[in-house]
Amino acid sequence: MTHVPENHPRYLSLKYREIIAEGVRRGITAIEGMTAHGRGETFDYILGEKTHDFAFEAERAAVALMLLSRHPVISVNGNTAALVPKEIIELSEVLSAVLEVNIFHFSEERVRNIKEYIESFGGKILADLDAELKGLTSARRMVSSKGILIADTVMVPLEDGDRCEILKTNGKKTITIDLNPLSRTSRMADITIVDNIIRAIPNMIKIAEELKDYPKKELEEILARYDNKKILNRSIIAIRDYLTEKATEVMS
Repeated sequence: MTHVPENHPRYLSLKYREIIAEGVRRGITAIEGMTAHGRGETFDYILGEKTHDFAFEAERAAVALMLLSRHPVISVNGNTAALVPKEIIELSEVLSAVLEVNIFHFSEERVRNIKEYIESFGGKILADLDAELKGLTSARRMVSSKGILIADTVMVPLEDGDRCEILKTNGKKTITIDLNPLSRTSRMADITIVDNIIRAIPNMIKIAEELKDYPKKELEEILARYDNKKILNRSIIAIRDYLTEKATEVMS
């Protein structure tokens, strides 16, 4: 991987951009994933590249939901595998959630590469894709009969946007991590985490360590207080306020 000087003013952005590029070279990330990552970078920039209070609230609700679920599953695509392989494994272990490969730009080789990459970090991940989600025509319809097919809650980080509605019509709760609060996925999900996945997953690990011993009633109260529409509203207002502040700075 190309060396990125740590004193570069855009060090982290360039570092993760290069990780995505390396993911393409490894056959983990689809080349289209580079475009998706760039789109997310744009929204992160105008959110101030930090985790806002509304994101923390969504992350906490997401952890509570997964802890309450009988069969929670974390869907793993190429970008997720490339960006947070160790972290997604740790989160799945703390939450007792199943990891499953699921990709839009499908090839058996990419599925195998993602599986082997996650396993190289010590993780366990389903990749048998021996069942189908009714209502989908894209490759995302191919799921594991031991994972997404029987899940009651599915976390779909860095989603392509074609699946949340179908998952919900199949009776599943959905959690997404999406820096674009205007996307179809963000608006369809039960819980939308408007945050960068490189911050969101570590945050959720810490929250899960805190909440895993909470009584069921307290977890249910966290969910009862949660309102996804208000979270999306607050995230859009945060973008507006950030841009207004920068416009004022330009004129000063």
